[in-house]
Amino acid sequence: MAKKIPELPASTLADIAFMLLIFFLVTTTMDVDSGLRRRLSPMPPEDMEDTPPIKERNVFIVLVDKSNRLMVEGELMQISNLREKAKEFLANPDNSDKLPEKKLVEIPFLGEYEVSKGVISLQNDVGTQYGTYIAVMNELVGAYNELRDELSRREFGKPYNNLDKDRRKAVQKAIPMLLSEAEPKKVGGK
Repeated sequence: MAKKIPELPASTLADIAFMLLIFFLVTTTMDVDSGLRRRLSPMPPEDMEDTPPIKERNVFIVLVDKSNRLMVEGELMQISNLREKAKEFLANPDNSDKLPEKKLVEIPFLGEYEVSKGVISLQNDVGTQYGTYIAVMNELVGAYNELRDELSRREFGKPYNNLDKDRRKAVQKAIPMLLSEAEPKKVGGK
């Protein structure tokens, strides 16, 4: 009489494999993509004439090279210092003739308000890392947001995010987000 070899039930192996698969799917963390929530400007009409030139003092030039070095107004800078430098440029608290001009505008809830003509121009190299670009953009947008929040607290006694729609529009008109992103190209670096 031949001895029988015990068999393993195949259904049990499939159940174990399925449970392991579920375990790894549930316990594994996925990298979250980072990005910017931005709305693109509408395309200009085809019959629109060229825009008038902007005075040099009204443009804050920010460059990021392929080595992820930040150059602001011709000087190397750490990303951590960018927000304060951008805020100083946009606010021009002492009405310096080296910082942007201001124009007097009638704004609901604020009356006559001096609005900066300052534009921030961001240009990056085609080799710039996405993470560096995001960090730079975050600091620039943060500068606008902090200025809006400061104005909101000063004029309305509450944070910008807690304002009603009309007052929020007034603050946006007082501190417009004029941020120009140039097409990436070679901007220097090693």
